[in-house]
Amino acid sequence: MAPELQGKVAIVTGGSSGIGRGIANRLAARGCHVVIIGRNQKALDEVAAEIGGTAFRCDVTDGERLHEVAQTIQTRFGRLDILVNNAGIGPTARIAANIWSVINGLSAFLPLLQDSSDPTFVLNTSSISGMFTAPTIGGYATTKYAVVAISETLAAEMAQAGGKTRVSVFLPGPVRSNIHESVRNRPQELGEGHLKSIRLEDAEGFENVTIPWMDADEAGEIAVSNMLAGSLYIWTHPEGAGAISERFRQIEHSIEESKAR
Repeated sequence: MAPELQGKVAIVTGGSSGIGRGIANRLAARGCHVVIIGRNQKALDEVAAEIGGTAFRCDVTDGERLHEVAQTIQTRFGRLDILVNNAGIGPTARIAANIWSVINGLSAFLPLLQDSSDPTFVLNTSSISGMFTAPTIGGYATTKYAVVAISETLAAEMAQAGGKTRVSVFLPGPVRSNIHESVRNRPQELGEGHLKSIRLEDAEGFENVTIPWMDADEAGEIAVSNMLAGSLYIWTHPEGAGAISERFRQIEHSIEESKAR
């Protein structure tokens, strides 16, 4: 049975749009006070007002600033029950922010979760591309593979520590969001770089995707309900995981071949 969330406190990074907003909505509907973190102050304020939450403008790649936010949350609320490391970007180029947003989030907020006497939760957003890759999305997939590895390792470590903090990794497939516009949030001091914003539907290899695109609120409900149920891996589109199954079969086959040599 899922735990009661009335009066609990949750953090959702990247919570002002897309999947993050969907997750924030579903947590708030269950009685959580949701703290949303992001870079767009107008959007943050809008969502915070809509769900009765709290907004902090913060770049999740700034670990020092996230620690400041953690101190403020500890002072203001005295607790943290759920951490959703959702912030990420998706241009077809190098995107280290997808890794450091998770690392920095865990560094800043995991101690608050561990201080709680109640069960707590970590949900890290990866992607179905964190389990298999395709041409042109190597940079994106590399970071999402890393989020899966971080989540699996943390889940094992939290189990060793007694299992009070449960860890899940979210592996969404095609979800309608504005991740294709994420280059707009690139800090100006980093220069233009070589990043390119693109809608996933328009990316090479995705033109003929047949699995249905999902609304962000529906994805948020899947994420929250499965997190509360204690699932390590959470999928929005299990029907689209054939490439993952094939990858695992190839790995198993290579292991058997190695044994036979």
